Amino acid sequence: MAPRKDIDYMDGESDSDVDVIDDSGDRGKKGKGKAIDRRKKDKGKGKSSEQPYAWEASYTRSWDTVQEDEAGSLTSAVADLVARGRRRRLLAPANAIRRTIIRHLIIILDLSASMLDRDMRPTRFGLTLEYAREFIVEWFDQNPLGQIGLVGMRAGLGERLSEMSGNPQDVLKALSERHKLEPAGEPSLQNAIDMARTSMSHLPTHSSREILIIFGSLTTVDPGNIHDTLDACIRDRIRVSVVALAAEMKICREFCDKTGGQFGVAMNEGHFKDLLFELIPPPAQRALSRAAGAGATNLAADLMMMGFPVRLPDTSPPTLCVCHSELKSEGFLCPRCSAKVCDVPTDCDICGLMIVSSPHLARSYHHLFPVKPYQAVTTLDDTSTPAKSCHACARSFPEAAATNVATTEGLSPLGRYRCPDCHHDFCTDCDVFVHDVVHCCPGCGK
Repeated sequence: MAPRKDIDYMDGESDSDVDVIDDSGDRGKKGKGKAIDRRKKDKGKGKSSEQPYAWEASYTRSWDTVQEDEAGSLTSAVADLVARGRRRRLLAPANAIRRTIIRHLIIILDLSASMLDRDMRPTRFGLTLEYAREFIVEWFDQNPLGQIGLVGMRAGLGERLSEMSGNPQDVLKALSERHKLEPAGEPSLQNAIDMARTSMSHLPTHSSREILIIFGSLTTVDPGNIHDTLDACIRDRIRVSVVALAAEMKICREFCDKTGGQFGVAMNEGHFKDLLFELIPPPAQRALSRAAGAGATNLAADLMMMGFPVRLPDTSPPTLCVCHSELKSEGFLCPRCSAKVCDVPTDCDICGLMIVSSPHLARSYHHLFPVKPYQAVTTLDDTSTPAKSCHACARSFPEAAATNVATTEGLSPLGRYRCPDCHHDFCTDCDVFVHDVVHCCPGCGK
C-alpha cells in the first residue's frame, strides 16, 4: 500500500521539488519556480561576465579581420595587406649591410610540462612543432649555406635531438618523431645552452653562431650559476634569441640584450609565428675587435676557401659515401680529395673543405644586395610615353586610377611601381614577386 501524501506540513515558500497547494486550491510549483528563476538569473550573470578562452576567441571571430567595402568586395582588404608589406620594405635599410651568409643555428625547444598548456591551439607543444617545421623550411630556403641543430629541455636536462646538419630533411625527421618529444618535468636553460655552445665550439670565425630558444615556462632548474653561461656565450660570440610563450623573464632578456639577439613574448598564435620568422634573415655582422695597425681600419671581408663539387648521376656505379658509409649511386665528389658526400652544403669529412653548389651561393647574396624598393607612381603627367603594360608579366595597366587607394600608404592608384634604376613600370603582383621571391629586378638585373 502506497504511503499517504501529507501536504499540510509543507510551507508555501519552500524550495522543495514537491508540489504544493496554494490558498486557491490550484496545484503548482511555487517554491521550485522561485528557486529555478533565481538560479537562472545567477547563471545568466555568470555567463555574461565570463571571458572566452584565447583559442575560442581567435576561432570564432577570425572572420572579423577581413572587412568588405561598400560594394561588398575584398579588394580593399587585400590592398591593405599589400600596403603592409610595402611599408615593411620601405622601412628596411636601403644601404648594404655586412651580413653573415654562412649561419649555424641551434634551436632549443622547451619540452617541459608547461608546454602542455592550452592557451594556444591545440597546445603550446603542438603549435611549437608546427611552426618549427615551417620555420626550418623557410630558413633553409633563404639561408642555403646554413646548418641547423636541435636541442630539447626536459626533466632538468638538455637533450640533443638532432646533430648540426645542412639538410632540412634530417632536421624535420627529428621533429616528426613526436613520441620522443613528449613534454615532462622542468626545463634547464643552463644545461641546454651549454650543450648548444659546446656543439658550436669547433666552428670557424667567419660563420655566425646563433641560438634560438622557444621557452614556455616561467622557471628554470640550473645546476650552477647561469650568469657564467651568459659570460661564456659573450666570449664565444654566440647570439641568443628567445621567443617566450608565457611571460618575460629577466635572465632571458639579459641573454638577448648582452649577446645581440632578439627577445619577444608571443601574444597569440599569429604573433608567435611573426616573432619566429623575423629571425630568418641573416643578422648584421658585428664589428670584430682588431689589433691596432694596418688591419684596424681595413674593413674588407676575410677570404675563405670553398669547393664546388661534381654531381654524380643516378646511373653511376654505387660507391661508399664518407658521411654515412653507405653504398649509393648519386652524390657529390669533393674537388680536393674526391671523397663522396650525399648532400651539399657540407664540410668534407676527409679534408675539411666546405663544399657548396653555385646556385646556393648565388641565392645567399640577395640578403647582401637587396632589390631597391619600387616607387609608387601617383601620376603620369611627368611621363611622356608611359608603358601600357607591366614590364615583367605584360599585363595591361588599368586606364582609370582607383579612387579608394590611399597614396600615403605607399600604394599607387594607377597600379604602377617604378624601379628607381631602370625606370620600368611593374604591376602590384610583380612588385611583390620581385622583392619576396626573385630578389632581382627583371629590368636592370640588379
